[in-house]
Amino acid sequence: MSTPAVQDTVTGELGRRRRLLVLAICCASIVVVVMDISIVNTALPAIRQDLNASVSGLQWTVDAYTLVLAGFLLLAGSTADRFGRKRIFQVGLAVFGLGSLLCGLAPSIGWLIAARALQAVGGTMLNPVAMAIVATTFPDPAERARAIGVFGSMSGLSLALGPILGGALVDGIGWRSVFWINVPIVAAAIGCTRLFVPESRAPRARRFDPVGQLLVVLVLTGVVSAIIESHASGWTSPLVLGLLAVAALAVLGILAYEPRRADPLLDLRLFRSMPFSGAILMALFALCGFGAFLFVTPQYLQDVRGMSALAAGLSLLPVGVLIIALSPVTGWLVGARGPRLPLLVAGAALALGGLASTWIGPATPLPAVLATYLLFGVFLGAVNPPITNTAVSGMPRSMAGVAAATASVGRQTGTTLGVAIAGTIMGSSAAAGGAAFTGAATGVWWLLLGLGAGIVVLALVSTGARALGSARRVAGLVEERAL
Repeated sequence: MSTPAVQDTVTGELGRRRRLLVLAICCASIVVVVMDISIVNTALPAIRQDLNASVSGLQWTVDAYTLVLAGFLLLAGSTADRFGRKRIFQVGLAVFGLGSLLCGLAPSIGWLIAARALQAVGGTMLNPVAMAIVATTFPDPAERARAIGVFGSMSGLSLALGPILGGALVDGIGWRSVFWINVPIVAAAIGCTRLFVPESRAPRARRFDPVGQLLVVLVLTGVVSAIIESHASGWTSPLVLGLLAVAALAVLGILAYEPRRADPLLDLRLFRSMPFSGAILMALFALCGFGAFLFVTPQYLQDVRGMSALAAGLSLLPVGVLIIALSPVTGWLVGARGPRLPLLVAGAALALGGLASTWIGPATPLPAVLATYLLFGVFLGAVNPPITNTAVSGMPRSMAGVAAATASVGRQTGTTLGVAIAGTIMGSSAAAGGAAFTGAATGVWWLLLGLGAGIVVLALVSTGARALGSARRVAGLVEERAL
């Protein structure tokens, strides 16, 4: 019987054509998972009308998905390392497909939210596991780097395609089709995975940390639920205060429990590294801003300007094109000159985009609106590669995967918070349309300006000589304890 180490080595013997086929299968999985973050935003107005959904219902339609992704990414990665990446990947595809089917059949907003959560359970088994499969399938470092670059670019492509494909499906078939389209893609991916993807496991799988997992979920759920429910219940209501108290107690539990674990779910030692801590905060800020932008913008285009869903999706095409075009350039720039310049550009673009958006009203000329959206495309195209680079900067190879995965959790958490905060700021004005909508949206744009300024400050702090010194000290501490 092959050992886990030998099983990993076997993947290096695959022919080039089969390796590329494995990469294509993994890319298909990341496309459907990431696209389901952006594609749903275009369908929100139709969902609200058909299911008579409230603003909080729309928030949970998005956040039930991103919240589960954020809460269980680390668990899914360690589970795949232990039980086999191919096996967990197939299970993830099946659960994601089932969740997508149930989303399309949902008779009410409550059922839709529950199905979105199930969909995300499958999604957690796809994103980090697919990355691990790609990494083990391409043993040559240069070839592996190119494959990971292609895999990573699929996120930008998915975000670009989501609003356009979603608009076309909503106008042509109805909002339920944005979920049903996943089913044949997933079915084909399951069959191809069974035939072509080799099994692999980590030489030493990390131990399960169920207490740490529960505490992380309580923190995320408590904070997000409190923000969403604060509009209807008020910040001083027993419900909201109780949710915040649960989150605070869970944070204290993490601080007390995780340092005592040999294999903690969340290794708190990493946060002593200024580049790592800065990267997590920048990931949180960046995707919080973009999540808020994607929540507000399709509703503005459809409910205020009266566009069709397809026209609204096409209006976001420049954003997607810039993401696709700038991501590889940014990756090259990070490799050549480091992450500071791209991060400064990204933060400035987000801040300027937020500031420019405060002047958008119901009758603002469409070319001016689209020009403003270009700033958000520059922002997202420039921010993702340097965040990952900063997170793993100075880390030993044994911790690079954990650092990158934690940055992914920061991104998903940011998206979740962005939708929750934007919906709370908009309140009932989200369904009012006209000047009431754009007036309420001003608060969201000021938030984005602040988040962009925060990224600029963090970029300066986390990429200097002092910051890199802290990363080296953390790396030395980790390696010393591992001996």
